[in-house]
Amino acid sequence: MTDSSPVQPLQDVHISETIPLVSPRYLKQEETISDVAVRTVIDARESIKRILLGEESRMIAVVGPCSIHDHVAALEYARRLKGLADRVKDQILVVMRVYFEKPRTTVGWKGLINDPHLNDTFDIATGLRIGRRILLEVANMGLPAATELLEPITPQYIADLISLTAIGARTTESPTHRQMASGLSMPVGFKNGTDGSLQVAIDAMLAARSQHSFLGIDADGQTCIVNTKGNPWGFLILRGGRSGPNYGAESLADSLSRLNAAKLHPRLMVDCSHANSNKDYLLQHVCWDACLKQRLAGNKNIVGLMLESNLLPGNQALTSDLKSLKYGVSITDGCIGWEETERLILNAHEQLSAAS
Repeated sequence: MTDSSPVQPLQDVHISETIPLVSPRYLKQEETISDVAVRTVIDARESIKRILLGEESRMIAVVGPCSIHDHVAALEYARRLKGLADRVKDQILVVMRVYFEKPRTTVGWKGLINDPHLNDTFDIATGLRIGRRILLEVANMGLPAATELLEPITPQYIADLISLTAIGARTTESPTHRQMASGLSMPVGFKNGTDGSLQVAIDAMLAARSQHSFLGIDADGQTCIVNTKGNPWGFLILRGGRSGPNYGAESLADSLSRLNAAKLHPRLMVDCSHANSNKDYLLQHVCWDACLKQRLAGNKNIVGLMLESNLLPGNQALTSDLKSLKYGVSITDGCIGWEETERLILNAHEQLSAAS
C-alpha cells in the first residue's frame, strides 16, 4: 500500500521568511568615508595599541550610552563628549560607546541594527544604514568609537569605523566570536564571564591570537571561507560576576598574575557598570574612583575604564507608545547623566595631571 500522506519538509521548518540584505560594499558606497574619519580611526587604534604595550601613559575612557536608540540624541551626546575629550586629551583618550547590538539573557530589544524602529519590525537593512551613518558622523567629529560586535556578519558593514571593540560576557566563550575577533582590524577587549570567570576571557584572547578559517561573507555579501592572520591586540575587561565586583586590589592582582602566566599583555580595562556596580548605575562612580586611586598609587596595568552614560540619568521601559519616550534616557541599562560623566572625567584628568 502506498503512503499518501504529505511529504514533510526537511529544512526551514521553523523559518517564516528570508530577506536579502544590501552588500557591505554597496552600503559603504552610499556614504563615502572621509579623510577625517579615516585619520580618527587609525590614530585611535594606534594609540590604544601603544597604551596596551605600555609605550603611552594615557588612560583610556570608554564612555557613552548602554545602547544607542536615537540618532539625534546620540549625536548630541557625541558633540558634548568631543568637547570634553579635547579638554582631557593629554591624560585621557576618550572613546565613545556606540553600541548597536544588545545580547539578551532571554528576550528583549536587540539593539538599533536589529530593530531600528523599536517596534519588532526588525528592519535590519535600515538599522545597518543608520548605524553606519552615526559612526561616520562621530568619526567626522574626530571622536573615536567603541562597540560590542555580536553578529559575526555585522563587522563587514561597520568595522572600518570602529577603533576598539568588545566581546561581551555572554559571547567571550563562543568559538564563533573568538574566530571573528582573530580577523578584526582593531584591539578587542574580552570580558570575563557572567559568573566572574577569568579563564574564559584568557582562553578567548589566546584563541583570537591564532589563525582561523571559518564561514563568513566578503564585501559583496558572497558566502566565503574567511582565513585570518590572528589578532595580537586582545585585552581583558573586568566587569564583575555573580559573586560581585572584581575591581579590588586582590582581584586585579589575580587577573594580572593570570595574564602573565598566559604570556598575554598584562594590561586590563575595568567596566564600572554591570556586576562591578552591583547593577546599580548610581554606584559606577565607586568603581571608577577605586580604580583611579589604584592607578594613581602605581598600578599602571589598569589602562582603561568604562562608564555607561547618557544625556540624562537612569533608564526607561520601551513601550509601544514611542512618543512617550524621554529624550536622552537609556531604554536598556541605567546610565549616569552628563553632569556626573563630565565631573568624573574632569576629576580624573586633574588627578592624573597632578601625578604626572
